[in-house]
Amino acid sequence: MLRMIRGCMVLMVACFALLAQAQNVEATKRMAESGNAAAQNRLGAMYHQGQGVTQSYAEAVKWWRKAADQGHAESQYLLGDMYFRGQGVAKNETEAMKWTRKAADQGLAQAQLGLANMYINGQGVAEDLAEAVKWTHKAAEQGLAPAQYMLGLLYANGYGVEKNEAEAANWYRKAAAQGDEKARQALETLKK
Repeated sequence: MLRMIRGCMVLMVACFALLAQAQNVEATKRMAESGNAAAQNRLGAMYHQGQGVTQSYAEAVKWWRKAADQGHAESQYLLGDMYFRGQGVAKNETEAMKWTRKAADQGLAQAQLGLANMYINGQGVAEDLAEAVKWTHKAAEQGLAPAQYMLGLLYANGYGVEKNEAEAANWYRKAAAQGDEKARQALETLKK
């Protein structure tokens, strides 16, 4: 009997969770439709991940574009990523660069690192290691561990900057302190 009661309670909790999720989706949709950029960004994420809605990259792009057009930095970055991957839109590195740059210019560290990678690989823009270093440095200064690791790599190998193992070690240490395993390994390699 106790098992049956526990089973019913678990089922009730699950039903309440689904109801709350449905209400959250509807509330988010209402706010997004009213022009709230943060809600548009959240709704885009919900469609991208299939959270409370049927997954749809096209719908994610639709909502992220609405927020991006209002200057929402995270949506600009995510929209750029969708263009880069060709999810929900045709793959277009020039559009990816445009949206990623808008977000990077607003100081979004993830976008700054994405922009740096585009400059390193010549994706949507001419290859430019000096620009890559500049944007990687901006993201690393904000404490983004992958950017700190990448900046260490740039200094360790002299890509876009003069080779400087002490500076490389400095950035590897910062990334490793945040749990970046590749940075920890690179630091160990530098010590040898």
